[in-house]
Amino acid sequence: MTGRLVVAGGGQAAFALVAKLRALKDERPITIIAAEASHPYQRPPLSKKYLLGEADLSRLMFRPENWYAENGVEIRLATEVTSIDRAAKRVALNDGSTLDYEFLALATGATPRRLPAGIGGDLDGVFTVRDYRDADRLGLEMQEGRRALVVGGGYIGLEAAAVARGRGLHVTVIEMADRILARVASPATATILKAIHTARGVDVREKTGLVRLLGENGRVTGAELTDGFVLPVDVVIAGIGVAANDALAREAGLEVANGIVVDEHARTSDPSIFAMGDCAVLPFEGSRVRLESVQNAVDQAEAAAAVIAGGDAPYEPKPWFWSDQYDVKLQIAGFCMGFDDTFVRPGQREGSVSVWYFRDGRLIAVDAVNDAKAYVVGKKLIEMGRTPERALLEDPATDLKALTL
Repeated sequence: MTGRLVVAGGGQAAFALVAKLRALKDERPITIIAAEASHPYQRPPLSKKYLLGEADLSRLMFRPENWYAENGVEIRLATEVTSIDRAAKRVALNDGSTLDYEFLALATGATPRRLPAGIGGDLDGVFTVRDYRDADRLGLEMQEGRRALVVGGGYIGLEAAAVARGRGLHVTVIEMADRILARVASPATATILKAIHTARGVDVREKTGLVRLLGENGRVTGAELTDGFVLPVDVVIAGIGVAANDALAREAGLEVANGIVVDEHARTSDPSIFAMGDCAVLPFEGSRVRLESVQNAVDQAEAAAAVIAGGDAPYEPKPWFWSDQYDVKLQIAGFCMGFDDTFVRPGQREGSVSVWYFRDGRLIAVDAVNDAKAYVVGKKLIEMGRTPERALLEDPATDLKALTL
């Protein structure tokens, strides 16, 4: 039996790491240090099915509580790693105890950015959603007929808008950039999704920022916008991005750059310390990126588990993402960073459409809206490194599946 693995974090990447190690028959002692009082659970449904009341917390658990003891995994809940002594290979915890490690895995995730207190971000009725308790509190506020303001037109904001509208609230989305999804998708995809929200009664205001929130008796009542409009509101949801939880690594002297820098084996600048998931900055196609997705959290953690267990295979990211909004499923294959060309391909079913991304003539990503075939084919083509002739892709008569043969 080898030395202890300590895992800082209790989310998707942390669970994937330990589950893979046990699947590989690695019997080393493992201790998970989880900040929440709950055993590890899925987070994406918090802003979707959980908030809609279609799934309770028990259904989100990765495994029953007894799985950890049965698999020799110690888990300390409501506990955090406060510092790392790299020379001694020891971590200090907020309960005053310490733990020695052979390997340390940082799966600390990311934290949603909050609206500053100076503009009213600390008023009652203002929310971000990081854990199930946040979702519980927000769910109580989502009452039919109320007025919700969503700050931020990225995927998190749009998903929140869809849930609020589905629960009967009057919803306004504001986005400071020229368009929604400016950082993560093409103008074509943004136009498609904006039309979907507008058709369902959401007021989407682009080139519009928040000056300050207004309140009475400590409770939000309105929002002053950069266009001078004062909007009455009852609930505010911030969807303004996340910040990687890299402070622990930085304080320990590890390399950080808007996240914890790792190599192709998920190792940090200290070979005994790994990082994975939303907190990690990894090499991808000649750049350093943070891939904020379930896919990356799981795949990178499983690749790291194989290395910890004695392997040496590098992690080769094959990104995919998804977003559920109303009855619309957006599936994303690849990573559109640096695209210089796109085209839109109508799907075979009503309401289905896909956006295909290229960089220097090479297919790099596909956004598929209610178009599973385009997603599956696009994903396979990207993973194969194959770019079909544009004329074939753009021809509605082309059988997409035949392009992968």
